[in-house]
Amino acid sequence: DANYIFLAMQKDPQLEEPLLDEIYETGTVVKIRQLLKLPGGTIRLLVEGLYRAKRIGCIQDDPYFLAEIMPLRRAQSDEDHIEETALKRLLLNSFNEYAKLSKRVTAETMASINNIGDADIMTDIISGQLNIEDQDRQQLLEMLNLHERILRIIDLIDQEIEIANVEKVIAAKVRQQMDKSQREYYLREQIKAIQSELGDGEDRLSEVESYRQKADEAGLPENAREVFDSELKKLEKTPPMMAEAMVIANYLDLILALPWNNSSEETRDILYAEQVLDEDHYGLAKPKERIIEYLASCQLKNNLKGPIICLVGPPGVGKTSLARSIARATGRKFVRMSLGGVHDEAEIRGHRRTYIGAMPGRILNGIKTAGVNNPLFLLDEVDKLGKDWKGDPTSALLEALDPEQNSTFSDHYLEIPFDLSKVMFITTANSKAEIPRPLLDRMEVIDISSYTEEEKLNIAIRHLVGKQLDEHGLNKTQVQFTNAALKNIIRHYTREAGVRELERRIAKVCRKVSRDIVAGIEPPFKITVDNLEQYLGKPRYLDSKTRRRPQQGLAIGMAWTEVGGEILEIEVQTLPGKGKFTITGKLGDVMKESVQTGYTYLRSIGKRYHIPDDLEETTDIHIHVPEGAIPKDGPSAGITIATAICSQLSGIKVRGDIAMTGEITLHGRVLPVGGIKEKLLAAYRYGIKEIILPKENSRDLEDIPPSIREKMIFHPVEHMDEVLALALYQPQKKQPAAQ
Repeated sequence: DANYIFLAMQKDPQLEEPLLDEIYETGTVVKIRQLLKLPGGTIRLLVEGLYRAKRIGCIQDDPYFLAEIMPLRRAQSDEDHIEETALKRLLLNSFNEYAKLSKRVTAETMASINNIGDADIMTDIISGQLNIEDQDRQQLLEMLNLHERILRIIDLIDQEIEIANVEKVIAAKVRQQMDKSQREYYLREQIKAIQSELGDGEDRLSEVESYRQKADEAGLPENAREVFDSELKKLEKTPPMMAEAMVIANYLDLILALPWNNSSEETRDILYAEQVLDEDHYGLAKPKERIIEYLASCQLKNNLKGPIICLVGPPGVGKTSLARSIARATGRKFVRMSLGGVHDEAEIRGHRRTYIGAMPGRILNGIKTAGVNNPLFLLDEVDKLGKDWKGDPTSALLEALDPEQNSTFSDHYLEIPFDLSKVMFITTANSKAEIPRPLLDRMEVIDISSYTEEEKLNIAIRHLVGKQLDEHGLNKTQVQFTNAALKNIIRHYTREAGVRELERRIAKVCRKVSRDIVAGIEPPFKITVDNLEQYLGKPRYLDSKTRRRPQQGLAIGMAWTEVGGEILEIEVQTLPGKGKFTITGKLGDVMKESVQTGYTYLRSIGKRYHIPDDLEETTDIHIHVPEGAIPKDGPSAGITIATAICSQLSGIKVRGDIAMTGEITLHGRVLPVGGIKEKLLAAYRYGIKEIILPKENSRDLEDIPPSIREKMIFHPVEHMDEVLALALYQPQKKQPAAQ
């Protein structure tokens, strides 16, 4: 049975690998009760002694000793029963006297020994309680004669009693002369002796010294070293089996793992940075320009604090991948932390060590993972942070993202100020409106708008096609996409601000090509407009010519959403009734107020368009915005709603080839709105080339790429009268034929 082993003592305890002759022949057969692996490769066994035995032959010595043993049994005799009883009583009396002087023997141990009836067992247990030399222990083990063994134990106890009395006298004299430092040294030596007897003294001392050596090598700041030394003293005094020892060890490991002084070398070569950013991303001129400006400032001023940049834009436009490129361009290590759904403040700043299972916050964990104190730290989806009874994580980010405070960032677990001023923080968000104002105030916002068709085509050619071919085990000699096919995918199979859906469509083509190759069809495959339907099916989006015809009571507006610009078709219908007003389409309060504002203005100018005055008595009005399941809000559809109402009430059709955006007032003024670039790009995707927009938004047209701006017609307006003159359909009168 593997649970039973034969234990014998070495003659020389200093030998690491003793030979068979250097091990005593007489030992003990024991049963293994517990096996514990300790740090450093040490194994500790808890065993139960069963009986004495003697080695009579060796079967093998490699890789471990395997020997033949013979049990050693004491011969039973009734003749010496009286003498044995007398010796047993004498032994107990001597051991009781020893127990009173020695603090090694507890009252419970003494009580259990007194209740042992078998003298043989009693001698073995008492021998284990004595502080005697190894040779004496081996001698007692080899004594099979019980009487001789008892007499020898009594002799050893008498020696220990004499030593204990001398120690008591010496200790009393020394204690009177000890000062504070001597007393502390004496106590430490006692702790070492106790730990040594328990078997963990050397391990604990080596562990403490290892921590101290690592701290010296790490070069901790003064405030961190003070806390470290204080906690190390606690660890030294704490027994290793206590849970508190593990808590202290984890805390010390964190202090040592943090890069207090370790920084990576930053790249400040502007030309190299421009090359990296252009290689990884097409377009995105403004974000690239901002990074180049930062690097230029770093070259002029070495102690520039890390900027807090917030990339705001719809999904799929490359915010996260741009942050990775910035890290590569600046030579910083990249750390990403997703904040989507985080609603516990402790996720950001950690838990206090008073809690069971406490851990540092995700910011410090990210710094520890990076191994340097100047990484590029990406806080992804900062607008998706939650808030509940566990605290507000947004507020916890304020200290980390404030350049004036983050040099002394405090984590609840660490409780030592850590310098985050060298970290380059970049945050991303889909909507700036969802970011709390105090947090937004600490960041520099860079808007990343929707991609144009030309930009999507270039991104597909330069990045997406090659990436998907690699992921599907294909190469450019096997599959070729024509530019016309890619443009067709963009126009008729996707309608998005970014390029994620475009990448998924390209991936679908690659999967079908992979299937054909496995089925035995020989490449190459050329993807063209003519065979695109074989891979992607029927087009999802088709340009409807009927939608562009003039219609009564229907006007085309433009809206901004978190996923880019969209087109809104606002419909108005009138019914005989008593002036009831119905608004549907899941509109928000602000949009409903725009309906009321536009209606009030139209009633004030109704005579111009022959709108009757008795609408409240004769007509019900129903206003609907399609895609009713999607929430819609904001004032930018004001002039669109007013135009649709005016068309229905006056009977004049609205042009179907013109889109508009702008807020309306009670007096008909047209006020500026936001998201102009996304709205215009959405109109362009839908094939609408003529736009009505507030005059104050004319300056936003500079953000529109020239290739698109030149193909569109813009009508800046200041008043609703201009909007109606442009939007309402005016049939051209036929010129009389020449005679």
